[in-house]
Amino acid sequence: MADRENNLSSSSLLSQRLGVSAFNSNSSGHALALAIKARASEIGFDLVGIASAAKSVYADRYRDWLAAGKSGTMTWLSNRVDERTDPGVYFPGAASVICVAINYHSPLETFSREDQAYQGRIARYALGDDYHDLIKTKLFKLADWLKEQIPTIQTRCGVDTAPIMERELAARAGIGWIGKNTCLINPRIGSWLLLGEILTTLPLPVDSPVDDHCGACTRCIDACPTHAITEPYSLDATRCISYLTIEHRSEIPRDLKASIGNWLYGCDICQDVCPHNSRAPSAIDEGLRPRFATGSLDVREVANWSDETYRTTLRDSAMKRVKLPILKRNAATVAGNHCEATQKSKEIHPRMHTNGHE
Repeated sequence: MADRENNLSSSSLLSQRLGVSAFNSNSSGHALALAIKARASEIGFDLVGIASAAKSVYADRYRDWLAAGKSGTMTWLSNRVDERTDPGVYFPGAASVICVAINYHSPLETFSREDQAYQGRIARYALGDDYHDLIKTKLFKLADWLKEQIPTIQTRCGVDTAPIMERELAARAGIGWIGKNTCLINPRIGSWLLLGEILTTLPLPVDSPVDDHCGACTRCIDACPTHAITEPYSLDATRCISYLTIEHRSEIPRDLKASIGNWLYGCDICQDVCPHNSRAPSAIDEGLRPRFATGSLDVREVANWSDETYRTTLRDSAMKRVKLPILKRNAATVAGNHCEATQKSKEIHPRMHTNGHE
């Protein structure tokens, strides 16, 4: 990637010009910011930007969203709201936030015609190793390097399990803009991005946000089968297929079951249709490559998994967030949707299913 190559070149030049040990609290802020970005690139991040640790501008809107019940059963989103909406409350003394992103997009093999019917699709982010561990390992490495340069500073690393408004911070840091589907979109890579943050007491020059390039496009809104994107830039999580197949632990509402289609775990529909993803590059990190080549599992097999098969197949996978009974519930939903679709097809096109014989 051009950004990574440029950063690596910058890192080399800075090392020659200043030396790694040359950084201290009096160093040029811009030179240090450049060195941080170069080091982040060397560690394996595809994108990096710097934002201020200022309070969220969406704090009131977020509280209204929670009050409207749009978070469903994800009760942790209602906890620590003051911390979540203000980095300075979460990490007292925070001055800057180093925001990073890793591209997780990988091409998938197509199903065979015979296997297609019972394939349960899996959201791309969950096809590789658990991204939480992968990103945190890299974040800790970057934070340790930074503290080696300036031992007096403090840092705190976070991923999406921390009370951090990570998409807003990443947008503020110029990594991308928040699209109408509420995903962060980078103008070059698209929205297949995993995010991470380092909050630090070190004041750093901040990057400028990028412009919103969604324009008049409504493909993500039009494509969502459950109408979870209730308006541009607003998501009702209780209707989202990702929420229903991962976070919702009881029976899936009857009026939404058919709309889940063949999604076994998560959903990528609003990203698949996004024009900014049409030329998405492939992930570089081997840990994010799909363990299931088609991005799917046969739901008939999942329905018969033992606990041991579940543990073995999903070892080190983010899919283990969903326990086996819920995964089997999802498999039954996908299988049921296939059977219902087949029955409807027979009713509408009977001759197609009888080889033309009455």
